[in-house]
Amino acid sequence: MDKLQHAIPMKESSLSSANCSAPGRRSFLAAASTLGATSLLARDWSGKNPTRYPDPDIISLDPRFNKYKLGNTPIRRLYTNPDTLWTEGCAWNGVGRYLVFSDIPNDIQLRWVEDDNRVTLFRKPSGNSNGNTFDYKGRQLSCEHGNRRVVRYEYDGTVTVLAKEFEGKPFNAPNDVVVHKGDNSIWFTDPGYGSMWHYEGNKGPLHHKESIYRIDDKTGKVTKVADQIDKPNGLCFSPNLDKLYVSDTGKGKNIKVWEVDGEKLKKDRVFASMTMEVDGVEKTGGADGIRCDVDGNIWASAGWVGAGFDGVHVFEPKDGTRIGQILLPEICSNVCFGGRKRNRLFMTASHSLYAVYVDAIGAHMT
Repeated sequence: MDKLQHAIPMKESSLSSANCSAPGRRSFLAAASTLGATSLLARDWSGKNPTRYPDPDIISLDPRFNKYKLGNTPIRRLYTNPDTLWTEGCAWNGVGRYLVFSDIPNDIQLRWVEDDNRVTLFRKPSGNSNGNTFDYKGRQLSCEHGNRRVVRYEYDGTVTVLAKEFEGKPFNAPNDVVVHKGDNSIWFTDPGYGSMWHYEGNKGPLHHKESIYRIDDKTGKVTKVADQIDKPNGLCFSPNLDKLYVSDTGKGKNIKVWEVDGEKLKKDRVFASMTMEVDGVEKTGGADGIRCDVDGNIWASAGWVGAGFDGVHVFEPKDGTRIGQILLPEICSNVCFGGRKRNRLFMTASHSLYAVYVDAIGAHMT
């Protein structure tokens, strides 16, 4: 698994503001971002041919999404490799200016480097790691399917096991993880996918009801905070930390939300459905990884339907309305905001890594 040469080199370019007046240019781009576009030819993802603006695969389903679209930016495939089997768990490191992501079946973590667009082998073996994030001290956290645990990589490279069992029994297979900015507690989901097949971990029994857990930063105590969900998967906090959103990739096929009450969750409800009309037919897919922007919108990876559905769905926070889509040619597994201004959306999808600039800023560090 050392064939990483498929990272596509692309150089960023800037537009000189001297060539046009700022108000006129802004008006033009705002207008362009609200227009649809029809591609006459199949999209070329190689990067060898330019994308005509506005990008036809960034779609407004509701006028509320128009403000987040940029008329002069494309969705870019930063990396692809047929030997990469299932990319997941993208997390942005602001100090190193790199993105770490997992390839679960190949038992590795990869790293995309911003300054020259390289993708390198970052960690092997990885414990069949799935979700990754960074805490507010800059240390990487990972959910390991194969070892059924949540770990932290210390500054000296050593590994600290944060959670490996609950009530005396091993976890099912921790899946995704986030950090609460207020008290530095760590919250993670445990649906058990890594123990259901040998492909993404080590096949074995699920010892617990699929649940959401919290690790206390000061004591290290692990508590179950919710299990009113079939297969809890991706999760994220609202901007002011008063809500926790969790995707259900089981029977629910939706995104749920809880109110955060200190160390507990309460008042769960369905926030958004993953059913939508595609070519006149209602179809249901799944949301996997999710992230929140500073306005409270939920950006959810979406897949398992096909063209017109797979990619990213964006939901408005007040009523859960699907207001926008970013279409990808592969099943999207996870998303995160990154870049210097946290206005670049990174998307892991099957064999590949994609990115697009938006006029939204990630609510939290990664």
